[in-house]
Amino acid sequence: MKFTKMQAFGNDYVYIDAIHQSLPNLPELAKFVSNRHFAIGSDGMVLICPSDKADFRMRMFNPDGTEGEMCGNALRSVGKYVYDHGLTDKTDLVIETLGGMQKLQLFVEKREAKDGEKAMPYENRGFVSNIKANIGEPRLDTKVIPVNTDLAQFIEQPVQVLDKTFYITAVSWGNPHVAMFVDNVADLDVEKYGKEIENMTSLFVNKTNVTFAELINPSYIKMREWERGTGETIGCGTGCCTAVVAGFLTGRCDRHVTVEQIGGPLDINWDEKTNTMFMTGSSHNVFEGEIDVSHLGD
Repeated sequence: MKFTKMQAFGNDYVYIDAIHQSLPNLPELAKFVSNRHFAIGSDGMVLICPSDKADFRMRMFNPDGTEGEMCGNALRSVGKYVYDHGLTDKTDLVIETLGGMQKLQLFVEKREAKDGEKAMPYENRGFVSNIKANIGEPRLDTKVIPVNTDLAQFIEQPVQVLDKTFYITAVSWGNPHVAMFVDNVADLDVEKYGKEIENMTSLFVNKTNVTFAELINPSYIKMREWERGTGETIGCGTGCCTAVVAGFLTGRCDRHVTVEQIGGPLDINWDEKTNTMFMTGSSHNVFEGEIDVSHLGD
């Protein structure tokens, strides 16, 4: 099986062309390419598949083998993958995900290959240097997310978590997120509180991703992300968007904000006219290779 490990200013994912090669048992394969089972390590596995509704279909699997709905960082790197590998010449793409149809705009730079890109066969076409993703309208309806409450929307609600009270906002793009603002994200025990909130299934019917955000100024936020089923990640695109939604709804920040995550900053814009979220940032290839997965079976 040929694969490419990429980092999308945050999550490390293993990307696999599922158009030109057949794959064995997908849940077991996802476990195999995770940190716990294989040296390449990843936050998850992303398959690029054919689609009769869009340019491509993205399937994303978590390290525990479960299939996820959508991930903004994974989505952006799909755009770089399909262009850099010559699967498309288009720079405006529609990607089908379980979370809905997502739109990407690719920015191509004509240059020589850099380290980590030597395996790319289409160097004369340039490389995708930046990706703008339109991940759609934030969903605040608690029946859609869902949150076990009578409230129509769950915005800045006090929730007791161990020894702290967090004021939590729930948002979704097909994958549930909650965001809360804290005084200092650097000093917060993200594992302690993130794990507890993820597993509060009495409130969040499905396990949830958790975004801890610190407001630096109305156009700059720092965040750390606890990803359900994975643990703390160095970044999350939809988590960055969630922080901006929560910040704007509570009067803390503007609609256009730079969000700093451990893996690097993302430019987030909540467009007032279309009510959709755009996130812009780069992505890069870590390495490419092949592994024998025949032993995984069907």
